[in-house]
Amino acid sequence: MDAVSPKKPEPPTVSAIDSSSPVDASGAFLPPEMPTAMAPQKLAGVMKSERRAQFKPMPTVLRRAYILIGTAAMTLAGGYEMFEVLQVGGVTILEGLVLALFVLLFAWVAFSFMSALAGFAMLLVRGRDPLGMEPHAPLPAISSRNAMLLPTYNEDPYRIMARLRAIFESAGETGYASQFDWFVLSDTTDPAIWVAEEKALLQLRHEASASRIFYRHRPRNTARKSGNIEDWVKRFGAGYDHMIILDADSLMTGDTIVRLVAGMEQHPGVGLIQTLPIVVNARSLFARMQQFAGRLYGPVIASGIAWWHGSEGNYWGHNAIIRVRAFAEDAGLPELSGRKPFGGHILSHDFIEAAFMRRAGWAIHMAPKLAGSFEECPPSLLDFAARDRRWCQGNLQHLAVLPARRLHWVSRLHLMTGIGSYLTAPLWLMFLVLGILISLQAQFVRPEYFPKGFSLFPQWPAQDPVRAAWVFAGTMGLLIVPKLLAYALLLTQGDTRKRFGGGFLVLLGIMVETVLSGLIAPVMMIFQSSAVGEILLGRDAGWQVQRRDDSGVPLREVVREYAVPTLIGVLMAISAYAVSLPLFLWMTPVIVGLLLSAPVAMLSSRLLQAGQRAGLFGTPEQNTPPKVLDRANELALTAPTYGTSPLHELRGDAELREAHLRTLADQPRTRGQIDTDLAIARAKIEDAGGFDEAVSYLSTRETFAVLNSRIALELLARLPDEAPVAD
Repeated sequence: MDAVSPKKPEPPTVSAIDSSSPVDASGAFLPPEMPTAMAPQKLAGVMKSERRAQFKPMPTVLRRAYILIGTAAMTLAGGYEMFEVLQVGGVTILEGLVLALFVLLFAWVAFSFMSALAGFAMLLVRGRDPLGMEPHAPLPAISSRNAMLLPTYNEDPYRIMARLRAIFESAGETGYASQFDWFVLSDTTDPAIWVAEEKALLQLRHEASASRIFYRHRPRNTARKSGNIEDWVKRFGAGYDHMIILDADSLMTGDTIVRLVAGMEQHPGVGLIQTLPIVVNARSLFARMQQFAGRLYGPVIASGIAWWHGSEGNYWGHNAIIRVRAFAEDAGLPELSGRKPFGGHILSHDFIEAAFMRRAGWAIHMAPKLAGSFEECPPSLLDFAARDRRWCQGNLQHLAVLPARRLHWVSRLHLMTGIGSYLTAPLWLMFLVLGILISLQAQFVRPEYFPKGFSLFPQWPAQDPVRAAWVFAGTMGLLIVPKLLAYALLLTQGDTRKRFGGGFLVLLGIMVETVLSGLIAPVMMIFQSSAVGEILLGRDAGWQVQRRDDSGVPLREVVREYAVPTLIGVLMAISAYAVSLPLFLWMTPVIVGLLLSAPVAMLSSRLLQAGQRAGLFGTPEQNTPPKVLDRANELALTAPTYGTSPLHELRGDAELREAHLRTLADQPRTRGQIDTDLAIARAKIEDAGGFDEAVSYLSTRETFAVLNSRIALELLARLPDEAPVAD
């Protein structure tokens, strides 16, 4: 077995305050460090590795041939039919551009269709998991050391701890609690949330008697989430064989976690296993629709891609298990040259980490049949688009990684697929605009019936409307048939069908979801096209906190954000109708989606009753929640709100203050380099007559600097509560 033997360093000596590594079981936020090396990988000049030379991939040649040949055949057929539509009277330059765009977009749809068809067949015949991780088999025994990692950034600390405790308790019920350590890895920059995280963790450890749940806060969140994980690997990675990466909204059952660990133990050549997270806790109409679609269609799509990806799978950044040795040795991310948004730290790190590990000879697998893996989704289309904007920038950064040496061609395909998922939006918009221009050309430009050269007959500039209707119907079929295949599969699964709410309700849900998705698609086209344009112009997305509170979207924000899609819809409607009524009718689906973008946004962000048994858009997890989900929601409902004055929290809670001080490490400072926030904060503290007065002087950034400084906290602690009154 490819395991890492834990090192046993000497325990550090710790004083009451002056320490960065506490050791006592009741108050320790971190265990003794067990460092390992992790260096950035090179994009060029990669040496051959013995592991790569000995790697034996899964026999997937015929599977990939089926996918690629099928995609190519369908694309050729669709492209030929579109050519026949346009070639009546000859193909103009504009029509040639439309044909090229159609071929690209049709190939994208056909590629997804072929994967879905393969997934339907695999689920229908109930094919076995290649790693032997069958969800209904007896729970296997495990013996390795494993770390559960929960990175967080300015999230609600009590909701995070509620989910973590539910997972912790579920893992304990398996009988293998001793094989796991738990780490909350905070990159939080809000001082109130930072202190609340520490307070919530202390509470969790007391209530759950969980001395193996640890907490680490980074003063600087270099490289964001990927840097957060890398920091943990460098400090503690040598003590663990595997790490399970969670997200702030992740939930996993103990049964699934143990099966993932067993899969890694039984297959020492595997570097990563990705689960299929199922969306839960959807409360808005938009989120409920996403939850329904993901639960019904997701297994079909995931089973298809897992079938032909084989040992060259992908990584989605969370709800996955990773071999620490593989990650440390082969997944270090380089910093891309150039300025943001294309240069700098890689935002969408997961695809690259999987590609690097596969390049080094580690297998990357997906386990779509393994249940018990959950996540949440954004509550509104605006929140979805905001997250999508960040992902868009991260995926476009992959253009710099595509030429990297020795990447497996399937890994390159993953990168191109991620890039294409955002470039298709502006391509679709260009396709629509060119369609209007072609119609304008036919309406206002005098045609050349007799071209230069000898010709007995005129050339009539026209398109074949009947064949065009068939092309449209065929394209829609490729989009809708996978949904019907998922429904047909559901009809063969009696228990799952009942937990969905029944076959008729599911069919009705598919129809409504298809209509709503059709209305939302043009809006996402505008949002994604805008995102691509902003990135090409050099605008960085930053790192925004994702909204998860289902609080609804204010009317003013809806009007502001949907003004552009609505205006584009108006312009498209006027242009199409001015050219011809048939063109207007042809573009009606897109025009209606854009014109109704604001009302649909308001409707879809409407909150539904929490905890109700769902009717339309019901899912098994909504109607009969698993125990871990019920427990997490129960704990979240009883969670308190966190305070807004972290310095007062520390002053009034001796245990919290002591724990916070123990986490602080003195940062080395080069002469001449001054932390301006800390310097100003210390000056304000020295100028204040009392504690309350000093706190009122400090800005958020200065408060954060004080919380990172043991000296500044000691200066603050010496002040009386209130300034003395002058005689």
